[in-house]
Amino acid sequence: MTEVAHSTLTGAELHESKGVAAASANTVAVANGSGSAPFTSLATFLATGTAATLAEITRVADVSVRMVAAGATLSVTEALHDGKTILLNSTGGSVCTLPAASGSGMRLKFLVSVLATSASHIVKVASSSDIIQGVVVTIDTDTAGTSTGWATASDSDTITLNRTTTGSVMRGEWLELEDVASNLWLVRGQLANTASGATPFSATV
Repeated sequence: MTEVAHSTLTGAELHESKGVAAASANTVAVANGSGSAPFTSLATFLATGTAATLAEITRVADVSVRMVAAGATLSVTEALHDGKTILLNSTGGSVCTLPAASGSGMRLKFLVSVLATSASHIVKVASSSDIIQGVVVTIDTDTAGTSTGWATASDSDTITLNRTTTGSVMRGEWLELEDVASNLWLVRGQLANTASGATPFSATV
């Protein structure tokens, strides 16, 4: 019998992995250290050795949709928006409602991609139980080199970019929010203003 090296086999001469005929769809063979390689689901395989779920792994690793358009209104969720850049893109103002703060570590970036021409771009909490704390800087577009830092009040829960004194004056303005504890979002950002700058923070929820 002629000996043929396995490495030289091609096409139909190659055989499938042992057990593949009975394996379920979307499963992979994983060596178990005991001389066999049973087929297991992709979710189980990815989560082996980590507490992360498949949804969490996908949320971090999937870069196919890094930017999300807010439109007129957007109810933000951890599953769909954690780690994403949310575009404030409605000329009538984009209103984004954050999920309840729980200390999840969720991070969000809001970017002014379209200037509102009526109403305002708004980012706010979901309920009066939550507050937003932190500092943003506004840059005065009327006076070069002039900027002002604005700190939140103890009850701030809404950020409003009103097209003049508090933001939505230049594309590229941004806000970053992070869910750091139960009922607490932290914020930082950079906005632009015309006329006399004013705080973008208020309590409206």
